[in-house]
Amino acid sequence: MTTLFISDLHLAPERPEIVELFRQFVKTEAVQADAVYILGDLFEYWVGDDAAETLGHTDTLRSLAYLRDRGVPTYFMPGNRDFLIGRRFCARTGCQLLQDPNRVNIYGREMLLTHGDSLCTDDSEHQRFRKMVNDPSWQSAFLAQPMEQRIRLAVDAREQSEFNKSRLPMEVMDVNQQSVESTIRRFKIDTLIHGHTHRPAIHRFQLDGTDVQRIVLGDWYRQSSVLRLTRSGVHLTPGNLRS
Repeated sequence: MTTLFISDLHLAPERPEIVELFRQFVKTEAVQADAVYILGDLFEYWVGDDAAETLGHTDTLRSLAYLRDRGVPTYFMPGNRDFLIGRRFCARTGCQLLQDPNRVNIYGREMLLTHGDSLCTDDSEHQRFRKMVNDPSWQSAFLAQPMEQRIRLAVDAREQSEFNKSRLPMEVMDVNQQSVESTIRRFKIDTLIHGHTHRPAIHRFQLDGTDVQRIVLGDWYRQSSVLRLTRSGVHLTPGNLRS
């Protein structure tokens, strides 16, 4: 019995080798899992469910539907690149949307899932962006624009994001430890799983006298990164164990 967690694949037609890697992951390992959780940024960007074919994501939607057709529950938590995933996407793929953050019980273990960018509170520029794009009014106005305009804006935003990352220290873009601790306290859990930072690791520490762990999923820019959760424990690959 295994539940799988992935995030930050950033799938795009310009990276066909990663699209194929995901397809193979679905056909070989994911199809045998108890469930699959995708914690955001499956796509490099998403400008609306009506743009899937235009953006070249038909094969990926078929891969997700493959899991649905074989009875594997697949849960999708939008990230900062694909926050516009909606009901049409879910109808086509069978994915169940999760709110961020989301508390779950798997194999009798209570844990909290989040994409992770809400924890990066030192990056004030990203937090302003996050607040803007998660506003329903902003999303409605964006989706009302012609598809070509939406794509142009998304590409511009991606380029701006890359520029911002190039000039910010890694520590600023990583999670804030105080935000991590306050989140763990608020939800009363001992396991927090997230992506976004592209720094795969299992961080174990004590909080208020309790052993807790923060598991960070890796990206798929060069290889796959998968967290495998069983009744006996967790295994993250590739990744580093930190304490």
